[in-house]
Amino acid sequence: MPIVTIQVTREGNKPGTSAVTTDEKEQLIKGVSQLLLDVLNKPLDSTFVVIQEVELENWGVGGVPVPEYRRQKQAKES
Repeated sequence: MPIVTIQVTREGNKPGTSAVTTDEKEQLIKGVSQLLLDVLNKPLDSTFVVIQEVELENWGVGGVPVPEYRRQKQAKES
């Protein structure tokens, strides 16, 4: 029973709105499930796909929160 988790940032979305549309979620679920069937021969009815939306303040890169990373990067490029 494979479980695949897809994490998508909610950046740029209004609070309370989804970063991924219902149609996009359906496409992700279908595509990932089909990939596991094709590559690992995992049946569609035993594959679980979880889509999690992550708020901007809950992720980082380069050892710092994303807004700080972007400020540092922009300062280096200026």
